[in-house]
Amino acid sequence: MTHYPDPIVMDLSGTNIQGQNAEIRARGPVTLVELQDGLRVWSITDAKVLDEALTSPLVSKDARLHWTAFRNNEIADDHPVLTWLTPENMFTHYGADHRKLRKLVAGHFTNRRTQERAARVEAFTTELLDELADVPAGEVVDLRERFCNPLPIRVISELLGVPDHLIPGLHECANGIFDTTLTPEAAQANYGRMFALLYEMIDFRRDSPGEDDVTTLLVRDIDDKNNDLTPEQAVSTMLLMVTAGHETTVALFDHAVIQLLSQPHWLEAVIAGRVSWPNVIEEAARHQAPVAHLPLRFAVEDITLGGVEIPKGEPILAGYAAACRDPKVHGPTADVFDPTRPTVNSHLAFGRGAHHCLGAPLARLETGIGLPALFARFPDMRLAVPLSELGTRPGYIANDVARVLVYLKG
Repeated sequence: MTHYPDPIVMDLSGTNIQGQNAEIRARGPVTLVELQDGLRVWSITDAKVLDEALTSPLVSKDARLHWTAFRNNEIADDHPVLTWLTPENMFTHYGADHRKLRKLVAGHFTNRRTQERAARVEAFTTELLDELADVPAGEVVDLRERFCNPLPIRVISELLGVPDHLIPGLHECANGIFDTTLTPEAAQANYGRMFALLYEMIDFRRDSPGEDDVTTLLVRDIDDKNNDLTPEQAVSTMLLMVTAGHETTVALFDHAVIQLLSQPHWLEAVIAGRVSWPNVIEEAARHQAPVAHLPLRFAVEDITLGGVEIPKGEPILAGYAAACRDPKVHGPTADVFDPTRPTVNSHLAFGRGAHHCLGAPLARLETGIGLPALFARFPDMRLAVPLSELGTRPGYIANDVARVLVYLKG
C-alpha cells in the first residue's frame, strides 16, 4: 500500500465536496485528512469499510472515553470540532450511555408515531404550496427558502414543542453549527447562543407544558427526582434534534428537486409512474448524501480498517457522501443520478449500526409527501439559473446548495 506522509487538507468551505471526495478516495479506502487547526483524522470513503466501522464495537463516538488527544487536554477548548463532540446526547456516547440517551426520544420516531404525523405534514405542505401559488408567473422563487426549508422546520418544531418566537433563532444557530468556515470565536458564540435558546425552551415548557412534545417530556424527566437525567443531557438531546432533525431533510428535498428539474426525463418517468417516488428519494440520498463528512469517531483499541492500522484513541471521519458513490457498490455510473439503479437502496446516507439516524423514517415521510405534492401543484416548474449558480452551503459537514431558484409557472 502506498503511504502519503502529508494529509489532504479538507476544504472547509465545502465548495466542491464530491470533487474532493474523489481526491480522498483515490488515496485508498482509509487515508489521513486535515481539518481545522491542523487536526488530522482518518477519513473512510469506502462503503464496505465504513459499514464495518459504523457497526464495530471497536469504534466509538465518545471523545471523553476514547479520544486520546482530548483526554490528554491536547485539543484547544475552542476547537470548532468540539461543538460536535462535547454535548451530552446519544450522538456523543458509547455503549450503555448511548442506549440510555437514545431511549429518551426513540419512542417518538417509531414507524407508528411517524405515520401518525402524516396528516400534519400534509397540512404544512398544503399551506406552503398555497402561499407559493400566489407568486406571479415569471417571478423567480427560491424554493429552498419558501418550501424545502420551512417544511422540515415546521415538522421538527412541532415535534419538539418549539414556541414560535424561538424558531428563527434556533434555525439561525443550527445553520451556524454546520458552517465550518466560522472562526473559533464565532463558532463558540453561536454555540453559546444555541444553548441559551434551548434552555429558554426548557423554561417555556416548564411554565406552559404541551401534551406530548419532546421538550415537555424531557422537562418531566428532569424534574422527576427518581430520574437521573440532567438538564445538560436534555438540552443536548434537543440540540441534536434541532440540527439533525431538519438540516439533512432540507438537503434531501433540495437535491431531489434539482435532479428532477435538471433531468426532466426522470421527472417525466416518475410522473408517469414508471419510477417510484421512494426510489427518487433513496437515489437523491445516495447521490448527494445530506451529510458529507461526520465528525468524529474513535478507535477503542488498535484496529485495522481497509488495510490501514488505526492506533487506539485516534479520530475517524465518516465520509458518507463518498461512500454513497463507491463504484465498487454502484458501478461505473456511481456519480450519476439514476433512480432505476438496482443498488438504489444500498447506501449509507442515514448511517448504520447503533447510531443509525432515528429520524430517517420521518425524513422519508416528509419528502414522500412534499415532493409529489410540489410537482403536482406546479407541473411546469423549471430551474431559473444554471446549476453552477445555485451555490453551496458553507462547510464540509453538510452537503447542500445555497438556493434552489425556480420559475413555478410557465
